[in-house]
Amino acid sequence: MTTNIAVIGECMIELSIKQDSTTRSFGGDTLNTSVYLSRLLKGNNFSIHYVTGLGTDPFSQEMLDNWQKENIQTDLVQRMSDKMPGLYSIVTDEQGERSFYYWRNDAAAKFWLQTAETDKITQQIAQYDYVYLSGISIAILDAESILKLLELLKCVKANGGKVIFDNNFRPRLWRSLDLARSVYADILSVTDIAFLTLDDEDLLWGKLPYEQVIERTKKFGVTEIVIKRGSDSCIIDAAEGRFDVPANKIPKDKVIDTTAAGDSFSAGYLGARLSGRNPLQSASQGHLVAGTVIQYRGAIIPVEATPKLIELSQ
Repeated sequence: MTTNIAVIGECMIELSIKQDSTTRSFGGDTLNTSVYLSRLLKGNNFSIHYVTGLGTDPFSQEMLDNWQKENIQTDLVQRMSDKMPGLYSIVTDEQGERSFYYWRNDAAAKFWLQTAETDKITQQIAQYDYVYLSGISIAILDAESILKLLELLKCVKANGGKVIFDNNFRPRLWRSLDLARSVYADILSVTDIAFLTLDDEDLLWGKLPYEQVIERTKKFGVTEIVIKRGSDSCIIDAAEGRFDVPANKIPKDKVIDTTAAGDSFSAGYLGARLSGRNPLQSASQGHLVAGTVIQYRGAIIPVEATPKLIELSQ
């Protein structure tokens, strides 16, 4: 039996500008997670399906081609003739400081729940074993689409599936803090596994010790909570107990680019967890993947550099 995982989100065109040099690539938090999850689970009867909207332009086609090469299924990607992917630019100054600029108001990914294909696609997703999404997956949607998404997640749960949520809170994408808190509360109420970057939790809810963050999240009904704290240890609260798992110490001169560190950690943890590893092993896998990713430039590292799943005997 194949285990189906739907990953909902947005992939954007990325322009990286450094002095007189500009390079183009693609980026997106859940897309990064999809790639690493697909690599880790390859050959293990898991099928990763990316859910988004794209245009019919060459950039969209290039995205699809790249995803398919990574064994990501694209049958749930909608192509919209009047839309294109969003665009963002990273400008790096002479001191190495980065600034981000976004053009995404009319991006195709915002409209995947507003088309003639929506009902057919959501009916398919409702039968899947897992649905993974992030705070950004939700923040780009309008109010009506958010309601549709919540109904979909409830259907997934009713059918025996599980919902996995990564908080990835970006204040600029929300009209107000109160609205963001309300929507996050609704999403957490149907979430089984929550990946919570502690800095984002502090931005959204106010700064609290991680113990109180865990207790607040458990009150929503979340049964497995992973607190991500960058280069510090991660904290896991699950049915097996609570674990404090130190991160791998990477020498400063080896850290090239921290892009996708959190996204790849989530993929590492989840890939191990879905393969039968316990929370401690899964966190170690998450740290291993993230610690490798930050030693390369860009969000997606060479496939041969991606760490394999740790052995079950560890």
